[in-house]
Amino acid sequence: MSRKVIHTERAPQAIGTYSQAVRAGDTVYLSGQIPLDPATKELISGDIEAEVRRVFENLEAVAEAAGGSLAQAVKVNVYLTDLAHFAKVNEIMALYFPQPYPARAAVGVAQLPRGARVEAECVLYLG
Repeated sequence: MSRKVIHTERAPQAIGTYSQAVRAGDTVYLSGQIPLDPATKELISGDIEAEVRRVFENLEAVAEAAGGSLAQAVKVNVYLTDLAHFAKVNEIMALYFPQPYPARAAVGVAQLPRGARVEAECVLYLG
């Protein structure tokens, strides 16, 4: 099975020892995205809706760089520093992921990198 690192300028560059995504065969593993603006490399601020949208836009850019789309997501993990934002994540996620929706976990966490309030990662199947 081949292994290929995925990279795009349309999503934030890695801020640690990881790749934006790795494709192994027909499966693509997208690293967690926080609401970083890829142009400024700064965390966007404002309401949680804007932050969640930025996270999914970043994931979408990486998915497209891998030759796929979020429609091919089979698993999504969402991390929130406040689970009160869970309903907003559901609302916005429906705009980026068509039915049938992927499997998903939503986890409350104490902290995220750079003080972000939301992070998401996903797995695509391109076969």
